[in-house]
Amino acid sequence: MRSSAILRVFVFMLVVLAAYLWVGQAITAMTGGERKAASVVEVTPEGGEAIFWGKGRCFTCHSLGGEGSAVRCPNLGQFGEKFPLAIGARAEQRAKERSDETGTHYSSTDYLVESLARPDAYLVEGYKNEMAIVYAPPISLNLTEIKAVIAYLQSQGGDLDLEGIENPGELAQTYYARIAAASAAGGGDPGNGEEMFVDTCSDCHTIQGEGGEVGPDLSSIGNKGLKFISESILRPARKITKGYETWVVVTESDERKHVGLKTEETSTEVEITKATGEVATIARDDIREIEQDEGASVMPDDLTEMLTVKDFQDVLAYLMMQKGEDGAEAETGK
Repeated sequence: MRSSAILRVFVFMLVVLAAYLWVGQAITAMTGGERKAASVVEVTPEGGEAIFWGKGRCFTCHSLGGEGSAVRCPNLGQFGEKFPLAIGARAEQRAKERSDETGTHYSSTDYLVESLARPDAYLVEGYKNEMAIVYAPPISLNLTEIKAVIAYLQSQGGDLDLEGIENPGELAQTYYARIAAASAAGGGDPGNGEEMFVDTCSDCHTIQGEGGEVGPDLSSIGNKGLKFISESILRPARKITKGYETWVVVTESDERKHVGLKTEETSTEVEITKATGEVATIARDDIREIEQDEGASVMPDDLTEMLTVKDFQDVLAYLMMQKGEDGAEAETGK
């Protein structure tokens, strides 16, 4: 008798579980939930559709007309009085408005790329900036996937411009470079990386004319590649750039030890610039000992302890973007 009761309870639980699964699948199908994306994405509306409703998780914030149930972010379809145009036509309209205002050509591709790469660029009245950075974790779309999403969005009421997506203007190209750098760095956010660089690195390093001069200019460091940049941060003493070697000077008068870069040298004086930016000018006749420390770097070797894993990825993404205006290579600083 007892065994029979337990069996009935077990069967009842299985029925309830099956019902929950069926209802969940039905809701997903009715609301345009997650769809399986192809393993290789092509830059087509179909490829973008798979990303939108799949890996990109766009449907968690956006609906598309009557498809989907998300309301956190603007509906991207034609929906009621608030959204009389679908996103493709909407992008064309806003691009034209901006072109008229600025006198500079601005395409729907520019508008969509900027909206995806920089979610706070255009905030619809009544909505907060809650959109995720789609090229950063946890979504981490690569450039091809983002191009496919743009194609899909353009196809919603607008004119599909695959040529414009593949070969856009200067504005979109700037954001493409940011997205590509993020992908190369494992999905970092260059925007946050720039903030971290300013807070942590700019006292010593310069990018595009801004920053300190203790370490080398990093305006073209992206040409060195991800591995070089990563190792230079993780093991700053492994490869010292010429001209940025660490020197140790011990004075005769007070036996003080000065450690830093030998930034100037004359017949009477030696100038040592320390990692803090402090400059010590030492008379030659007061030098007891001067030598290069080949196993040391003025760059801190504990930066990874100061940065979270995410911050480190973000800084890498930002540095990968630094290719220089003339494409010339720049050495990393230690």
